[in-house]
Amino acid sequence: MTTEAELRTYGGKGANLVRLREAGLPVPPFVVLPPALYEEFLDASQLHPVITAALQRKPAEASSLIRAAFASAGLGAPLARAILAQLAPLLVDGELATPVAVRSSATAEDLPGLSFAGQQDTFLTVTSLDDVLARVVDCWASLWTERAISYRTRNHIDHEAVSIAVVVQRMVAADASGVLFTVNPRTGRRDESVVDAALGLGEDLVSGRITPDTFTLETATGDVRTQELAGPTASVSPDQLRELAALGRRIAELYGEPTDIEWARSGDEVFVVQARPITTLYPLPPASPAGHTQPEVWFSFGAFQGVLEPLTPLGQETIRIMLAGAARLVGRKVDWRTNRFVQTAGERLWLRFDDLLRIRATRKLIADFLPMVEPGTAAILRRLGNEPGLRATRTAPRAGIAAGFLALVPRIAPRIRAASANPAGARRALERSAEGLIEHIDRAVTRAAGQPTPQERLSARVDVIDELGRRAFPTLLPVFAPVMGPTVLTLRTLRELARHTRLPDADALAMNVMRALPGNVTTEMDLALSDVALRIRGDATAWGWVAETPASDLARQYLARGLPRVAQQAIDGFLERYGMRGVAEIDLGSPRWRDDPTPVMHTIKAYLGMPVATQPRAVHKAGQHEAGRSIRALMDASTPVRAQKVRKAAKLIRGMAGARETPKFTLVQCLGLIRSGLDASAAELVEQGRLGSVDDLAFLRVDELRRAFSAEWQDVVSERRAAFEAEELRGQVPRVLVEDGRTFYEGLSAGSADLSGAGVSPGVATGVVRVVHDPASSQLRAGEILVCRGTDPAWTPLFIAAAGLVTEVGGLMTHGSVVAREYGIPAVVGVHDATRRLADGQRIRIDGSSGAIELLDPTS
Repeated sequence: MTTEAELRTYGGKGANLVRLREAGLPVPPFVVLPPALYEEFLDASQLHPVITAALQRKPAEASSLIRAAFASAGLGAPLARAILAQLAPLLVDGELATPVAVRSSATAEDLPGLSFAGQQDTFLTVTSLDDVLARVVDCWASLWTERAISYRTRNHIDHEAVSIAVVVQRMVAADASGVLFTVNPRTGRRDESVVDAALGLGEDLVSGRITPDTFTLETATGDVRTQELAGPTASVSPDQLRELAALGRRIAELYGEPTDIEWARSGDEVFVVQARPITTLYPLPPASPAGHTQPEVWFSFGAFQGVLEPLTPLGQETIRIMLAGAARLVGRKVDWRTNRFVQTAGERLWLRFDDLLRIRATRKLIADFLPMVEPGTAAILRRLGNEPGLRATRTAPRAGIAAGFLALVPRIAPRIRAASANPAGARRALERSAEGLIEHIDRAVTRAAGQPTPQERLSARVDVIDELGRRAFPTLLPVFAPVMGPTVLTLRTLRELARHTRLPDADALAMNVMRALPGNVTTEMDLALSDVALRIRGDATAWGWVAETPASDLARQYLARGLPRVAQQAIDGFLERYGMRGVAEIDLGSPRWRDDPTPVMHTIKAYLGMPVATQPRAVHKAGQHEAGRSIRALMDASTPVRAQKVRKAAKLIRGMAGARETPKFTLVQCLGLIRSGLDASAAELVEQGRLGSVDDLAFLRVDELRRAFSAEWQDVVSERRAAFEAEELRGQVPRVLVEDGRTFYEGLSAGSADLSGAGVSPGVATGVVRVVHDPASSQLRAGEILVCRGTDPAWTPLFIAAAGLVTEVGGLMTHGSVVAREYGIPAVVGVHDATRRLADGQRIRIDGSSGAIELLDPTS
């Protein structure tokens, strides 16, 4: 990886060339004119104020003003002499020995995670020193092209922190040239390399002005797998391709990651003109240290949680600890550190699935249940499951694991029978188990706070994370599975019974049975918040204050205990119960509402502006009536026998489906208790100067916390925070990864619709799109269609204003779908890349039954 010092000295392109030359690779002679010369030019020409003023304008206008100023400034004689002195290695008798290329090398270029390819200028076949000097100034000016300014702004890179070097490199008299990718950039396969080649110089190829020959190679040998020729004969021979593949292997090993290499061949010599990491590939989980012949397949944990954003290091490891604890259910102990079935890639968690596809019993379970949770992933796995290495070859798991599952049957089977007889009682049994787990963790957190030294307190708090891992799934799954398994199967039965009625809205009526479910903790949270608004509305002073004050100011006033008494007390009560919630709340390191209640204030203000008849309690009551009406309509349209089956199915669903979010809310409450303790320890670390802020603790790992008071962590935190923030900018996250490098993003086909996903909440909605990435800083206008990557409970307050919902991930039983049905909002989930394919203000029509999305003004 290029260091900051190398970037400051050489810029991105120059630093890569220096690395290649020092490794003994065949790089044409070059010199790097350092950024200090550019800074000297700015100072001498007094261009700093011009740049600062221009950047207040739009990118196109700013670029025009800045580049015009560069062109008129001129290069002073002292600076020209300094540049010519640096060019000495390329000169013979004071003149250029051969034509040169003059290339920009910005200090924010060819960076890890950001390539900046094409952002600055390159000039080829420069033949005189006067031309070199002019082209150097042009390269400096190209730091301020419209595309470069826009790219930096979009990626949150400070313009003032960026400088530029210039590479002057001897040209190669190329017989052929091109680009070598050390992985297949189209499929992501790591065992393939791709060569684009053309006769002559490669600039026309790189710029897209000519069609190259394209060869797909086996990376290990260089043998050609496929080829597409632009003309009657190939521009490179098989032996030359093998030589290129060997060169690519050497450079990829040097960089430690896949690379994009520009090369040129002159006679029998191949030269590397430049190389950069390939930044568009999604990283893979660490390779397995154990040899294996069948491919590993991973699916996105975040897709199931509705959280595609990266997780903090502490959050990642806490989830891994909890998932490893699930193995105790079948009598196994798994070390989360070495568990191959849960790994990290791209600061996100990935769960390994391939073994389950190879077992007939688990493959059937996946086929039955996964489409209800994440239909996009289910569709991808169906396709992958036909590949030779992923076909079902075993009837059941290995004997030890099978025995463990069989031992579970006596614990679960009686609960399933009891749940069928008394659905509401089964839900309450789950709630009691959840309360017992929370009380246990609360006691453990209290004991940890009583330890005598700061490190002992922090270590004891880490022990509570381990304790939660040991208890969470073994406590909750045996009482949750008998509730949710029968619910999912019974919903399928109800939809089938509804089809037999032949009513035109039969499926919508079946789905309506799931409206306003008893015992839904997320619904109860939203009702509690609407009650806060009603209480504030009842006090004139509090109502006026909250209605007229911006949400961010209300949050600060609340934390300072400065709100009117009625408002302060009402919000106190809500946050005492729900303050541990927040966006990406399953991440132990993510902010909580109690830390920043701005989103809560946004919602209260919205509720204060709504008529009582449209507030959550009124909507919830209407949903209860709609559920009853739908059950009656299905029964009336059925035969007597089927009507009784409808009644029984509806009773079970309404008695138990509300428990869908209870386990997660339980875990979030436990994490909230642990987080409070960790924040106290973080404050002590800040006081000792070992951390810069309390939230830095989230960027340490679990084992590091056990020695946190004996080391300095600022540099570690800074590096990990930078990696986290870089991943926050990633536009797309795959649903599925395959070990060979393939990445799968889109699961569901759009068919004849403009866009399509899975319909999960019936009804049709027409409205304008509102794309939301952060519910904490966004509010919807009534009638807008909420479009987002995914939702968790922190998004719920936005639903009350939404006319419809579109998400990139999710299924019938995921959070957004459950809440959409609660409020009677049409919803379509699993829509690939929806947040980029739909735009704010665009009018669309969504069908929450078929999953179809119609673009009413596609050119918006």
